[in-house]
Amino acid sequence: MPELPEVQTIVNDLNKKIIKRKITGVWFDAPKIIKKPAVKEFEKQIKGLKIIKVERRGKNILVHLTKNYKLKAQSYLLLIHQKMTGHLLVGKWKRGKGKWNSLIKGVMDEKVNNYIHIIFYLDNGFQLALSDLRKFAKIMFGPEEEIKNLPDIKDIGIDPFDKKLSLKVFKEIIGSQKRPIKEVLMEQKLISGIGNIYSDEILWLAKIHPLRSSNNLSDMELKSIYNSMKVILKKAIKLRGTSISDYRDASGKPGMYGKERYVYRKEGELCPRGDAVIVRIKVKNNRSAHFCPVCQKM
Repeated sequence: MPELPEVQTIVNDLNKKIIKRKITGVWFDAPKIIKKPAVKEFEKQIKGLKIIKVERRGKNILVHLTKNYKLKAQSYLLLIHQKMTGHLLVGKWKRGKGKWNSLIKGVMDEKVNNYIHIIFYLDNGFQLALSDLRKFAKIMFGPEEEIKNLPDIKDIGIDPFDKKLSLKVFKEIIGSQKRPIKEVLMEQKLISGIGNIYSDEILWLAKIHPLRSSNNLSDMELKSIYNSMKVILKKAIKLRGTSISDYRDASGKPGMYGKERYVYRKEGELCPRGDAVIVRIKVKNNRSAHFCPVCQKM
């Protein structure tokens, strides 16, 4: 699943590519992706709206729209959660032989084109498409206040880059949890945006074992996790995310953090610090944790 760096990369791309564009139509063949409003009302309600800006809330992408760009009259929100295998792409496609063929050579690969299930047509001839192999992605649309008050947004924890997330607040949130720190870092209702990849990377940099109980961590250890979180996430955004699985940016290109990662999916390889071989263990909900048993002692 795309995590904070991947989602932020997509948001940054969309802010460069689709701002001030008007949605002129919608095509889709997987209605279950559209959770709100009723499918038969979706195109009717969103057609003709202009895109004001795109932002991230946790792992959600929020596209702000309006009927009148200059007056910014009635504001709307299009919420898109890419889930496990979703990709948001900006390009040009033509339908043919059961799939969408890219009209921009060398950008969108065939794997991505085969799984396009919704397209927003824009007034400059380009399209915003959602490609999703498993069809787990979620789309919700409606008046801004209505969407912002949904549990998907309202119940999300503080963002790692929120100025209100001081070290003191971080310690209060994390240090009060009687659960393994790996699990706590991935809890979206506490701190939003961190998933399997970056929790492993953060804990390796901080030299903390993933199964250490959060409430037993010292102030210095919590400070190390806090600082490592900032470092890892900023580096991953700079490198445009991780594509060792199937993530692609808005142009269909892979992120580069996968080449720089320290421990995630590197079991059997030597720890970057040279201490031992990286191991992989199972944690809650069939998730995995990758770590060095020497520099991340229990």
